[in-house]
Amino acid sequence: MALNKNKDLKMFYSISEVAKLFNVSETLLRFWEKEFPTIKPEKAGRGIRQYTKADIEQVRLVYHLVKERGMTLQGARDMIKRDKGGSVNRNVEVIDRLKAIRSELQAIGKDLGGLV
Repeated sequence: MALNKNKDLKMFYSISEVAKLFNVSETLLRFWEKEFPTIKPEKAGRGIRQYTKADIEQVRLVYHLVKERGMTLQGARDMIKRDKGGSVNRNVEVIDRLKAIRSELQAIGKDLGGLV
């Protein structure tokens, strides 16, 4: 059986890895932990944070609401609290997919531009 290279085998991510993923500081992630009760990374020995995929999805949601949509922290907290059906999270997933498609299409356009 061949190894599936698309499957992510990692269970936990460090705070520095998550900070790089979103291009934010580790301090901001720690602050968001205090402000948003949905972000709860596990803490290993000596208080080292270990983010799961679920934690990263919560950070992605907060990042989208605060950084991309420009909401206040209170507004983002209220929206997450009111979102019982998960529609905001689904919207973020759709936006991420559309951004990936856009970048692929732009890369294809560049390749085709060189052929013409």
